[in-house]
Amino acid sequence: MSRKKWTSEKIFTRLLNNKTQKTFWKNVRELRKRPNKEVYNQAFKFANSESEKEKIIGIYVLAQLGFDPRFQQDKTVDLYFKLLENEKSPKVISAILSSISHNNENLNEKQISRLIEFKTHKFVNVRFELTLAISCLENENAIKTLIELSNDKDSDIRNWATFGIGTQLNNETEEIGIALWNRVPDKDESTRLEAISGLAKRKDKKIKEVLKTELKKIDENGSMILESIELLNDREFIPLLEKKIIENKKSKKVNEDWILETINKLNGK
Repeated sequence: MSRKKWTSEKIFTRLLNNKTQKTFWKNVRELRKRPNKEVYNQAFKFANSESEKEKIIGIYVLAQLGFDPRFQQDKTVDLYFKLLENEKSPKVISAILSSISHNNENLNEKQISRLIEFKTHKFVNVRFELTLAISCLENENAIKTLIELSNDKDSDIRNWATFGIGTQLNNETEEIGIALWNRVPDKDESTRLEAISGLAKRKDKKIKEVLKTELKKIDENGSMILESIELLNDREFIPLLEKKIIENKKSKKVNEDWILETINKLNGK
């Protein structure tokens, strides 16, 4: 029988006995498609359970129960912060922070302050989920924390924090500029490209020379460099891109259509 035809009660029972993450998330996603009181009340009960497994299931189901608007979102967010008051399990804390990232549109100053207390947590997953939870927030303390996390020892955290301040925010402060430049030489490729993109988005003229260097060695993973050139919107790159098309005829390192699209955008087409 298709999962869609299962009762919600059956899916909750299955979640308690899932052996694989793949099946776990299939069941969670199915419940999330059922924004009703039955599912909400059961998930809410699970989230308040003493059992770590039940608690995590409840937290994740509530995170995206329904969409635009979420089903009883305010009550869910209040629950998450209540749970954070005494929670010690890194797995549960990570689940809460992950879930808040899907419901962070209306967080108040007190709630944001509570979240950023986790910025130095010893568990990587907690700091990673915090990065997601405070992304997109036009809040001074949240932005300051993302800047700090962009220097984290974990590359995934640096990457997402850099994406958070570089792409997801439009702020153009000196602190953000410095933070992005600090990541341009990052040993992690994804983090480095996010920093370049963030600086190009802000039309930082100094990033032009970096992009010229990157263009010379562009390969099949070079779409972000081309997107950054589009963001900088400097027509000086047109002859360089045309030259790259000629070189690419032999090397076939990059999709020629991507380069042509960038040229067209620089030409205003």
